[in-house]
Amino acid sequence: MELRERIARRRSARQDREILVDRDYLSPVVHPADPVGRGPVLEQLLDALEAVFDGELPPPIAVVGPAGAGTSAIVTAVFDALNQQLGESTRSIGTTTRAGQTGSSTWFVYVDGRRVESAFALYRTVLSVLSSDSVPESGVGTDDLRDRLQQQLARPDRHAVVAVDHHDEPETLAYERARELLEPVADSVSTVAVGREAPDELAAEHPTVTVPAYRDHELVEVVSDRASTGLAAGALDHESVRELAAWADGNAHDALAALFGAAVLASQDGSDRIASAHLERAKADVPDDCVHLDRVLSLSETRQRVLLDLVAIDADDRPIRDLATEIADRSSLTAGTVKRFLYELADRGVVDRVPLSATGSGRRPSALAVRFPTIAFRTLGPSLDETDGETDDEAADGDGTAPSS
Repeated sequence: MELRERIARRRSARQDREILVDRDYLSPVVHPADPVGRGPVLEQLLDALEAVFDGELPPPIAVVGPAGAGTSAIVTAVFDALNQQLGESTRSIGTTTRAGQTGSSTWFVYVDGRRVESAFALYRTVLSVLSSDSVPESGVGTDDLRDRLQQQLARPDRHAVVAVDHHDEPETLAYERARELLEPVADSVSTVAVGREAPDELAAEHPTVTVPAYRDHELVEVVSDRASTGLAAGALDHESVRELAAWADGNAHDALAALFGAAVLASQDGSDRIASAHLERAKADVPDDCVHLDRVLSLSETRQRVLLDLVAIDADDRPIRDLATEIADRSSLTAGTVKRFLYELADRGVVDRVPLSATGSGRRPSALAVRFPTIAFRTLGPSLDETDGETDDEAADGDGTAPSS
């Protein structure tokens, strides 16, 4: 962000007496263009991709790290920089021969496995980077998009490096599945697996870039950088930043989720600074072994609204069937559909099933405990006042997928 823009934002915030200057920059689901404190890891990833500067494909690569280490931020930053700073009009890298002629081109494609789960969505995502023409969202089949991708990479001097992120999370695009779908263009595509662990087929024979958890002083840098842009001047003192970084124990997501939550609470109180009480409440809102907020925001809007209702009601020690009935009363869904959604969300690990005391000889009932930061979710998720137009029948059939064949 340019200095002039920083000054303008702060001036506006002072005039409006707002503590939140830039909500997006403070958000735990937004990746900065230049990740703070990750220079050595960025260099390692560039080393692993070095072959592209000679017009060749790099080998398959794994980028691994614990929760909150910033693996996604690192990969997206490197890919964006390679595409934008070294790219041509079609966002490709063009290596130049000594005669001054354009040689091979390599595109860098980031695939979010949380949102790109079908063959159609994968081909469309890759084509949207490779092609300067718009790629249809509907009205064509998966075979057609695959054929277009093959045509785009038909020339031997055209390559693509495709990163598959979150491949090892529940209900996401698996790395092996992505490789299978890209098999028709395998000679022109290299892949990068991004997640907690490397896929078995990459672990032994291919380069792995390991992203360590943040050390306390590095996390202080991250939080300070976000706060300096996202909050009004003087809203958060340095000692609070140090305490927050120590509490988060190397997990940037948890630190930023708590910071964001504390800023929301302070704003709701009409305060011009984040007090220790705001931080304590916000930290308590971030569960142990917290699910990344983006996993929740990647769910269908209907499922997000079910979760919004769940966190809005008194759900403690109440069986799932009772919760489903109350949530259904607040929405256009039936209790049966809500109950199915809640069990599905538990299977995905977004909420936990908590056994309750048995009341008879039947099945032991369960309550639910959320595993994500609710303050940030209520702020960044869909509004309960809006309607998405999805009928109960459509919700029962699933999220709705793009046409495939």
